[in-house]
Amino acid sequence: MTISNKQFAYFVGIDWASDKHDACIQLRDSNREFVVLDSSPESIDNWLSELHKRSKGPIAVALELTKGPIVYALQKYDFVTLFPINPAMLARYRKAFSPSGAKDDPTDAELALDLMLKYPDKIKPLKPNSQSVRKLAFLVEQRRRLVEDKKRLSNRLINTLKQYYPQPLSWFSHRSTELFCEFLIRFPTLQRIKRSKPDTIRKFFQRRPGRQGALTEERIEAIKASIPLTEDPSILESHALLTAAICNQLLAVIISIRSFDNEIASLFDSMADAEIFRSLPGTGPCLAPRLLVAFGEDRSRYNSAAELQKYAGVAPVVERSGKKVWIHWRWQCSKFMRQTFVEWAEKTVRTSYWAGLYYQQRRAKGASHNTAVRALAFKWIRIIYRCWKTKTPYNESKYLKSLKAKNSPLLA
Repeated sequence: MTISNKQFAYFVGIDWASDKHDACIQLRDSNREFVVLDSSPESIDNWLSELHKRSKGPIAVALELTKGPIVYALQKYDFVTLFPINPAMLARYRKAFSPSGAKDDPTDAELALDLMLKYPDKIKPLKPNSQSVRKLAFLVEQRRRLVEDKKRLSNRLINTLKQYYPQPLSWFSHRSTELFCEFLIRFPTLQRIKRSKPDTIRKFFQRRPGRQGALTEERIEAIKASIPLTEDPSILESHALLTAAICNQLLAVIISIRSFDNEIASLFDSMADAEIFRSLPGTGPCLAPRLLVAFGEDRSRYNSAAELQKYAGVAPVVERSGKKVWIHWRWQCSKFMRQTFVEWAEKTVRTSYWAGLYYQQRRAKGASHNTAVRALAFKWIRIIYRCWKTKTPYNESKYLKSLKAKNSPLLA
């Protein structure tokens, strides 16, 4: 469906902001009117309801987003069709009319409207995935942000300990776990743990599952041999308080990530395409759902693997001018999607036979680690695309036989 083959009653361009939204409306007589909306749901609903009464038909809305509050608000109405516009396209279109770089919200709303009307083959309507896929998309992105929070807090905790109490960093190999946080909350200074009886320390570790019991005696001996970095109470008391505060934050994030993991696993297992992405080497419970979200469920969305490679930002950009050729990183893309493919491709170096060979061959030709991994991600997308289109799980043995039948230099 495009603007050219569906009759809309009104066409609207919106420039959104956190506090207000500027809208340019093209009426049936081709005249235009400008309105400024409050960003509240009530204001948007009143405006759209009134506009629908006037138009007595479907409304096409152009805006720069594919997700966000204004998009979620507009998607509720069955008489509204959204046409997302690439922000870079709008910025360059604006610059064509305003070389000085001047920017104005009502003007941007009108330019978005113009792009939707003048380039119907380029501006496609937003086709939301099913509720389950949309929910999974939110969950995996939000989980990733929590993981980044966990990493940030863990780094801050390590830096704090180095200031007054570095010994736990050598006693524990994992510094972003519940055990590590609980240990520091219970024993926030070396002076505190040296005053504790060995049986007290043993009981602390015995109540925790895993192989911690095997390391208990070794840790007790290390505690006995340790000497304080500092005896200054002002340093010890303030840093111990900060350590407890960071540990409590870190514990909350760890528990939240576990909740997200459970919700993601339950939702992912209920999806028809789960087996396709679970069959890929090195995906695991985190990356398999992210790859499913990257592809989605609409198999008409991408006409070729090359389209997905470009959309995901894995395919490089080639610019030619005369005799000059410049190949560079793709800037306009979904960063989270690119991160998903690259992170997973790196894991397949150790979990897929041919992927490991491909990576080593690229490195042998002088490619850096990151370049080799991105090239591997580029190749993987073509393979997954075929599995996704045919609804066939990946089979490593079958792919290796195919490479051998084609006398691929990869297996030479």
